[in-house]
Amino acid sequence: MKIAIYGQNYAKETTQNAFNVLLKVLQNAKANIYVEADFLEQQRVSGENHSKIKNFSELDSSFDLLISIGGDGTILRAITYVRDLGIPIVGINTGRLGFLATIQTDEIENAINQVLKGHYKISERSLLSVETDPNNKDLTKTNFALNEITVSRKNTTSMITVSTHLDGEYLTSYWADGLILSTPTGSTGYSMSCGGPVIAPDAKNFVLTPIAPHNLSARPLVIPDKTSVQLKVEGREDQFLMSLDSRIVTLPNTTTVTINKADFVIKMVVLLDETFLDTLRKKLLWGEDRRN
Repeated sequence: MKIAIYGQNYAKETTQNAFNVLLKVLQNAKANIYVEADFLEQQRVSGENHSKIKNFSELDSSFDLLISIGGDGTILRAITYVRDLGIPIVGINTGRLGFLATIQTDEIENAINQVLKGHYKISERSLLSVETDPNNKDLTKTNFALNEITVSRKNTTSMITVSTHLDGEYLTSYWADGLILSTPTGSTGYSMSCGGPVIAPDAKNFVLTPIAPHNLSARPLVIPDKTSVQLKVEGREDQFLMSLDSRIVTLPNTTTVTINKADFVIKMVVLLDETFLDTLRKKLLWGEDRRN
C-alpha cells in the first residue's frame, strides 16, 4: 500500500509518539510510506528509518490512504492535499475533541492494522465551494471547505450587515458579527458554538448560523444542500473577512460571494465499531448526567 502521512508542525510530544507508533505499524505491514515534507522535518526519525521514508508536497491518485496526526484542524488542512482525488483519510487524534480524528493514541496499533486489512467503512462528507464576483486570486486553488465558510467583520467592533439570498430569492439581512454556512461535518464546530444544530454527517443539508446577531429574531436555518447561497456584506469598514475552514482571505465590500455544494466529497475512514451517535456521546458527554 502507498500511504501518505500528514501532521501540523507543532513540537508536541504526543504527536511525536503517535508518529513513532504509526511508523512501526506501517513498516511491519511493508507499506510504502510518504510523509509531508514540512512535517517530516519536525519529527525525530532514526537514520535507518529515515532512509525508508519518502516525502511529498503534493498527492496524486496513486495513494491508497492519507493518515492525519493531530486534531480536526489538521484534517481540515489535509483535505487541501487530498482535494478531489478520492483518497480516504484516517484521523489519529492528538488534539482536543476529535470529531473527525477519532483514533486515540492508545488505539493506533490495533486501529491501523484493522484499516490495513480493509476492516473499515467510508463516511462521505460534503464540502462547500465558493466563487466571488469579482474573482479573488487567493481562491483559485483552494476554493472549498469541509466544515464551513464564514463571513465576518474586520478591523472594527461594529457589526456588519450580511444580505443573504437563497437560489436568487432574498432571505434577510443579518445584522451581526458575521454569518456561518456550515456543512453537516462542520455542524459540531463553529456553528454549534454559535447556537447552530448538530446535523448527522449523511444529511443532505447545510445550516446558516448568524454570529451574535443584533436582530434577535434571527435563528439558525437548515437548508437543502442543493441551495445556492449568495452573500453581500456592508459595514463601516471597506473590507470583510471570509474564512474557509482555517484559511482566511480579505475581500472588499463590493464583492458578491456565491456558495454551492462542491462537486466532490471527502472520504473519511470509520472503524467498524464506530458510529456518529457514539462519537456524540463520547465528545459531548451526552448521557453523563448522574440522573441517567
